[in-house]
Amino acid sequence: MNIFKKKIFNIFTLVLIFTFHDPALAFIDPYPKNPKIDVINYVFDLTLSDEKNEIRCNTTIDIRFKASNIEKIRLDLTNYSAESGNKGMLVERVESSNVELKFTHKENELWVYFDKPSEKDERIKFSIQYKGVPANGLQIGNNKYGDRTFFSDNWPNKARHWLATVDHPYDKATCEFIVTAPDHYQVVSNGLKIEETNLYGNLKLTHWKQSIPIASWLYVLGVADFAIQYHDEFEGKSLQTWVFKQDRDDGFYDFKEPTKKVLEFYSSYIGPYSYEKLANIQSNSVSGGMEAASAILYSANSVKGDRNIRWRNVVIHEIAHQWFGNAVTEYDWDDVWLSEGFATYFTLLFIEHQYGRDAFVKGLKSSQKRVDSFHKKNPEYTIIHNNLKDMNEVTSSQTYQKGSWVLHMLRGVLGTEIFREGIRAYYLKFKDLNASTEDFKMVMEEVSGLSLTYFFKQWLYSPGSLKLSGFWHYDEINSEIIIELNQVQNGNQLIELPLEIEIAFENDNIKMEKVQLNGKSNTYKIKSDEEPIGITLDPNLWVLMNSEFQKKEARPILYR
Repeated sequence: MNIFKKKIFNIFTLVLIFTFHDPALAFIDPYPKNPKIDVINYVFDLTLSDEKNEIRCNTTIDIRFKASNIEKIRLDLTNYSAESGNKGMLVERVESSNVELKFTHKENELWVYFDKPSEKDERIKFSIQYKGVPANGLQIGNNKYGDRTFFSDNWPNKARHWLATVDHPYDKATCEFIVTAPDHYQVVSNGLKIEETNLYGNLKLTHWKQSIPIASWLYVLGVADFAIQYHDEFEGKSLQTWVFKQDRDDGFYDFKEPTKKVLEFYSSYIGPYSYEKLANIQSNSVSGGMEAASAILYSANSVKGDRNIRWRNVVIHEIAHQWFGNAVTEYDWDDVWLSEGFATYFTLLFIEHQYGRDAFVKGLKSSQKRVDSFHKKNPEYTIIHNNLKDMNEVTSSQTYQKGSWVLHMLRGVLGTEIFREGIRAYYLKFKDLNASTEDFKMVMEEVSGLSLTYFFKQWLYSPGSLKLSGFWHYDEINSEIIIELNQVQNGNQLIELPLEIEIAFENDNIKMEKVQLNGKSNTYKIKSDEEPIGITLDPNLWVLMNSEFQKKEARPILYR
């Protein structure tokens, strides 16, 4: 997901509880998780048609019981209803080893009942046959050229509209898509294509297999009249472009760069790329980008033929998600900054690496403007909060841009090398798994040897950013520079962090000082044999802050 996507999430409510671990406030995602069951693999055997929007699906699910005496499981699957315009899914049969199983399907929950209680570590496969017109999740319609297409759009919990799944990030699984469709289509999905066979009746079967476990919202399907290019390799893995046939030349040109360079940088900085390929796909279902694992969807309007900066940055952002969001996936929705904040910051890190410091700083300043603008309208909003009932509030410029700044400030506190070491340790520990904010904090503490509780509390669990008001003057008698800084941000939250100060003298002499910002009012005395010509707070942009800071004019001495 990137900054251009609209994320709508309207089914969750949040239970707020008070706990006594760090941080002080913790939140519970009310999704009915079942830690006693682990979905290993899904096989979605889909039939698509040109004549109607109804799909047919036979979903085979492979699960492992992590406990004994389990007799039923819950899956997410949207019901057929007349109220939804005769959309939704109608379950026809559930079976295991050719034995029919009992089920109930109501209120968008599919309960499957087994014929005997489970044993711990037992594996079982069962299949669900259903049909219907997706109300969401799978977008069926014509693209901008009038050609019929089928594209997934599962974020955040819309896979349930067409796929029987545990539709939540906590239970990652491998997946396969076996798609039977008219033979004039090309089909793309997660993983590797292991079969493409022409069938009778002008039909074609295409089979894709994803061997690395991923969350349900990362399952991807694209069915269209594509132009396809296998343009390069990265570590033996194919780099591909899939665009509408009418956009062949422009699309092949646009997506070729900077894909490989981005993969090389992230792999070197963070750790190994998880997936079997990387496909950039022009689609008809998203307005910006959607970072599905190994197969990224982009807007139909992403192809311009000019490699413009906006869409270049979307590509960089979505590829960053292959590491954060995809390989390391947030355990709960409230930790979505671990995906979006990370992808936003690593986009900037690549920009700094590839295009220079000025471009990086420009990106930081642009992010701060969005953070400040959002905060003015939503002064109580925190990155981790109790707004899971509305994804429009869960994902915002705070999740993306402020989350990015949190990582940047953490880098400033720890130093670039320790920060990088921590990022690599975090990624390698949770690669292809789930993680929480607390998990990330613990890893960074282990690597740095520092307690980061207060840092995380003030930036993730508290609203706003740092605002300073202050003065400086030169005490000629004591040969001291006196700096007075007051925290004036709204609320009672005081920020603690190191702050760089640049002191400029005549003849282009520069002195850098680092002070610790603690209380509401802070006074610093710095020895100096000469008076500065200017002082700058945070000259290297390490802190998310606004300041009013100037020289304090000396009061005239009155003689009587």
